Amino acid sequence: MERSQLSPLEQRLIGHLQILYPDLDAADFAKECLQQFGLPAETPSPTPHRNLWDQSDAMIITYGDSLRRENEAPLQTLTRFFNSHLNDCVSTVHILPFFPYSSDDGFSVMDYTTVNPSVGNWDDVSAITEKFKVMGDLVINHCSSRSMWFENYKNDVEPGASYFVEALPEEDHSAVVRPRTSPLLREVKTNRGDRYVWCTFSHDQVDLDFKNPNVLLEFLKIIRLYLDKGIRWFRLDAVAFLWKTPGTPCINLPETHEMIRLLRLMIEHFAPDAVIITETNIPNRENLTYFGNANEAHLIYNFSLPPLLINTMVTGSCIHLKNWLMTMPPAQYGTTYLNFIASHDGVGVRPTEGLLTEWELDTLISTMTRFGGKVSSRTTPSGEAKPYEINISLWNAFSGTAQHGPDQWQFARFMCAHAIMASLEGIPAFYIHSFFATENDYQRVEHTGHYRSINRHIWQVENLEQALEHDTHNQRVFNAIRKLLKIRRRQPALHPNAVQYTLHTGEALFSFWRQSIDRRQSIFAIHNVSDQPQTFNLSELNLIATDQWVDLISEKVFEDRVAQVTLMPYQYLWLSNKLH
Repeated sequence: MERSQLSPLEQRLIGHLQILYPDLDAADFAKECLQQFGLPAETPSPTPHRNLWDQSDAMIITYGDSLRRENEAPLQTLTRFFNSHLNDCVSTVHILPFFPYSSDDGFSVMDYTTVNPSVGNWDDVSAITEKFKVMGDLVINHCSSRSMWFENYKNDVEPGASYFVEALPEEDHSAVVRPRTSPLLREVKTNRGDRYVWCTFSHDQVDLDFKNPNVLLEFLKIIRLYLDKGIRWFRLDAVAFLWKTPGTPCINLPETHEMIRLLRLMIEHFAPDAVIITETNIPNRENLTYFGNANEAHLIYNFSLPPLLINTMVTGSCIHLKNWLMTMPPAQYGTTYLNFIASHDGVGVRPTEGLLTEWELDTLISTMTRFGGKVSSRTTPSGEAKPYEINISLWNAFSGTAQHGPDQWQFARFMCAHAIMASLEGIPAFYIHSFFATENDYQRVEHTGHYRSINRHIWQVENLEQALEHDTHNQRVFNAIRKLLKIRRRQPALHPNAVQYTLHTGEALFSFWRQSIDRRQSIFAIHNVSDQPQTFNLSELNLIATDQWVDLISEKVFEDRVAQVTLMPYQYLWLSNKLH
């Protein structure tokens, strides 16, 4: 068939496949991909550059079993709690991998097509999609060494015999970028003799070989299953490492970007409201490339935000945070940032490269260690162990300052950081344990032997609800975050793609201006990031004289346009012109 007789979808798909698989008949393979996905070739293209979100969007990140109740599937417990407490302030639920797994709290997937019976079943997942958008993990770089695919690999049986990346130990792998300190290759006994398989993350997480087009077909089938179950947001886990080419760093390769473009093409043609998020815990400049030309990720994780914001709050200086913010390009329509401070992982320090000095990073790490945190390392190409992430609960991370240690401002500091995150350009994502101000779980670290478990506590829901009913720090934080999000969702100027402009109000006041897409609302977000009162003049903000200005947080009206305003430690204002 001539190219002119092909549909636009087929033509675009063939273009991606020719780059990824130059030895294949791309037209035939494109038909196979579309058939596997159940996507008619004549499917119309979605409208480009469309914002699939607004200021009412906020995400919660949770494991399927972060909340437990006796004699109830944990996914049902989650649904019940979210429906009761969060459906008026949260739009999207990111359920971390809920499949059968062998390690890494779900990220060593044994079977991509079934729900782990210990958390529930597909009906329980679909029940959450009735009231919330649901983000699922596509653990695409690797799978479990106890999966059926890997068992088939060892027995030289398909599917699986050709699904994994092999390498020879005598080859030079010194350029390969690693996020862990374990050896890159694992020796495996197979029916074909001893083989060495590629393990970017751990020896239980064996890297899949996307140079084999059959691996792509498998994942198209998996994605279609998730779509059928109501999942519309897709988190591409560890996708930066997807493609391996000997002699290269094997991270951020052109083929990886091409694969993301292909997956987006398929997903958004099937479901125009679907959203792709790339999880790439790498330096900021590299991370930004995953937007492509608004044809790769709809959202990218703002990985530099957590370490820079935590550093700001414990040092009382916003200089680095402000300098970083001024270098961040506004996202094109149809793309935006996913802002977060905490997640199931630790606080990555690689995204601070070029942003914090070595001394400043050492100070941050020692401060977090002082507040009970643990530090995990990675191996550089030269074999040197370097800090990779800080493992600590966010509540403990904000215990005090680098200079003075723990103090009385923990709650105020915690909420100020979340107010900053909630008002920045992008969609805010709250880890479930930030909602509850959960503390470091040392018992879980001891039980699992992994530092990341410090921030992966499992609440018995009766204990949680009791804590939320009494005067506890858990209750104060939970109510304050919900109130903050209810305020946020009513403000057009806090739309994820609304204009943002950084203000220069000194080292201790982190400030920026947001303006709604229709230019009717302005918000001046001013945050005292220090443990001392700070004063500024309203005249510095160029407030429009004909408008009435009110702080959305306290509801205080500011009549005097040149008044001096004093903010107490970690106090913040969202100063808005009143909409008529």
